[in-house]
Amino acid sequence: MRYLLVLVVLGVSPSPAQESLTVGQAVELALAKNGAVEASREGTKAAGSRIGEARGTRLPRVQYTESWQRSNNPVFVFGSLLTEHQFGPENFAIDPLNRPSFLNNFQSQVWVDQSLWDNGYRGSQIKAAELGRGMSAEEERRVRMQTVAAVVRAYYNALLANETLAVAEEALKSAEADLTRAQHRRQAGVSTDADVLSIRVHLASMQERRIRRQADLDISRAALNQAMGVSLDSKYGLETTLKAASMPEGGIENAERDASSTRPETRQALLAGQVAETQRTAARSALWPEAFLRAGFEADRQRFYDKGGANWTASAGLRWNLFTGFSDRARIQESEHAVLAAAAQQRYVDSAARLDARRAWLDLNSAQSRIGVAQSAVAMAEENLRIVKNRYEAGLNDVTELLRSETALLETRTHYLEAVQDQRLAVMQVELATGRLNEKSSVVVE
Repeated sequence: MRYLLVLVVLGVSPSPAQESLTVGQAVELALAKNGAVEASREGTKAAGSRIGEARGTRLPRVQYTESWQRSNNPVFVFGSLLTEHQFGPENFAIDPLNRPSFLNNFQSQVWVDQSLWDNGYRGSQIKAAELGRGMSAEEERRVRMQTVAAVVRAYYNALLANETLAVAEEALKSAEADLTRAQHRRQAGVSTDADVLSIRVHLASMQERRIRRQADLDISRAALNQAMGVSLDSKYGLETTLKAASMPEGGIENAERDASSTRPETRQALLAGQVAETQRTAARSALWPEAFLRAGFEADRQRFYDKGGANWTASAGLRWNLFTGFSDRARIQESEHAVLAAAAQQRYVDSAARLDARRAWLDLNSAQSRIGVAQSAVAMAEENLRIVKNRYEAGLNDVTELLRSETALLETRTHYLEAVQDQRLAVMQVELATGRLNEKSSVVVE
């Protein structure tokens, strides 16, 4: 099976006689190749890096500068000679003090700044970054779920198209047999040309249906390839069979509860509310002063490598923005509105998620019931066709009734296959709506 996956990844189409894909393998391939999944995964990593960026603001800031100046400005020369430790008695002369010669000063500085207290501002930023990573992780999970759902849906669409093509081919063979039988009956004088013509029209209809079903299969296979992220021309067999899926446990109440607590959208809305609360705390913290410590080392030289001196400085201070044009107050008001907006959005998303879960569960119940009805209809259509054929052979029924019975059997078989597919996709939709769908879900692996 690994050989198949390598071939598909490389865009090579293996022969259906060699290998086939199960729906689980199709999902696994899509999760490895889908661009949206990769983008969301990198987005989560980027959000994780922002946590390190926020935490870095708590550590000391170290800056190094290197500069060169040349001037005969008396103040510059006097000060530079002092910092270079090159000041001598001769420099007290009045004329050199007033009209000094040009002097070079190569200056190296290292400064260390450390915040001591900021009323929790940086802590709020770190918490916001951590919540942001959680939101990105939920977005990645949502994209993975949507990818799994798209592949499962495309796979079973292709499988349904394959099965309905088989039904159409069987109906076509039956129509060809009817035509042969009618021609023999006409030769025997027990049937008319009208009967043969009616069957020929029916045969043409079955041929047209088969052509449509073949086109549906080709399109659905291409759609599956696109969902998996491989070449549209890739060809392989569909190994999974079309059958009803196991019903999920619980009911509507459990589904709605899971949708509210587990679905990525509801969890993102919850985290967004917490981010808004954190930003409000940060905005309020900015009103208070910040205590800081600063230390520096400086080296000044007449030449880059010698004739110089060094000194150091240490200081502590308090930084307080007493007036910023009321921007800080506006920022607090903005954060208050953001908190209210996030709370309203959370309520809306929760209600929408519960509705999706309820709709998915009711659709599943409907699809499950349709399977039994469709299965009974197939059995009755098969029995009706058997009786009509016997009566037609005995001359008790005309060809119209025979063709009507064959068409009815074709339709009921198609409806049964559609009901099975709808039930399986409805199970998948329930897991998607409740936030439980993944590559290990029963609808994928069973």
